[in-house]
Amino acid sequence: MLKFSVVPLTGLLLLAGCNSAPPPAAAPAVDVAAEQSKIRDIESGWVREAAAKDVEKAAGHYTDDAVLIISGSPAAKGKDAIRGAWKALLEDPNVKLTFSADRVELSASGDMATTKGSYTLTVTNPKTKKPIEDKGSYLTVYKKQADGSWKVIEDVTASEIAPK
Repeated sequence: MLKFSVVPLTGLLLLAGCNSAPPPAAAPAVDVAAEQSKIRDIESGWVREAAAKDVEKAAGHYTDDAVLIISGSPAAKGKDAIRGAWKALLEDPNVKLTFSADRVELSASGDMATTKGSYTLTVTNPKTKKPIEDKGSYLTVYKKQADGSWKVIEDVTASEIAPK
């Protein structure tokens, strides 16, 4: 009798071991340095696009539902409003914009990134019609798209110059 009860018990234990869930698939490793480099390249290209006054390329960095927050202006919500903000900026005959990230951070999953840096902006003073310079900081939030590209979902600037 012992022989018959051990065999079925051993069989049940073996089957129970087969019912355990397989280990979760390992997430693909994120090449942080490569992704940071891509984002830095995006931003340096963006500065060149602004210098060329290319509104479509400058606005093309944003998702359709992105938000652009610029000191002294209401938030531009959505791609059309953002395109309008860039158009108004780049139509200024004295416009000069430079910006560069001090820090590029990537989420652990590799699908979100932020840049933080400083900018310098020259525009025409509407009252005096003379060029004025603004300096400040920015924080940009990027989301990786299905095609592997990066698009901006939030873009915030903060001027260091006190309003007069």
